Amino acid sequence: MTRVVLVRHGQTEWNREERFRGKVDIELDETGFRQVAAAAEQVAQYGPVAVYSSPLKRAMSTAEPIARRLGLRVEPLEGINDMDFGSWQGMAIAEVRERYPQLFEQWRYSPERLQIPGGESLDDVRDRVVAALDGAVARHEDQTFAFVTHRVVCKVLLCYLLGLDNSHFWQIAQDAAAINVFDVWEGGANVRLINDTCHLKENLGA
Repeated sequence: MTRVVLVRHGQTEWNREERFRGKVDIELDETGFRQVAAAAEQVAQYGPVAVYSSPLKRAMSTAEPIARRLGLRVEPLEGINDMDFGSWQGMAIAEVRERYPQLFEQWRYSPERLQIPGGESLDDVRDRVVAALDGAVARHEDQTFAFVTHRVVCKVLLCYLLGLDNSHFWQIAQDAAAINVFDVWEGGANVRLINDTCHLKENLGA
């Protein structure tokens, strides 16, 4: 059995502004840095032997305090990078709703069917993320490791582990700096914790 601690990155300015982030490489904001300091203490209690991160700054800045706490180095992993939102990247939700009304409705109500112009589908994300998970699990049999990544990646991966297709995407919450824990073994998985933010309430009063 391998235990995986799945962490969403801390808050950025674009999270607050509700912009599509995707592959745009933005940094955490002040609140985000405070969140990840609290998350690092919580994740360290699980004793991961490796910390993998999306290569984008907001994920790496979340992973680095975790790795330092454990005396490890962050290992960038392209397979858990954020979804490529194509022509939507950098746009506010209201702007996408106005310019792409039909596609935006699809994103809100049937995201599993959406193909963003110039970007990825949720199936594309799922394929590469599951491949990244399988590779890491093979390297860490009977150990614990951490994945630090993005909201879309977390939601798609949790759908996969729960045996759900991507039509259930909006039924899984992933807040900034949230922690998820699951165990994986050959042919199965057990999700133990989803969207835990107790560390933020205890340390930041969030």
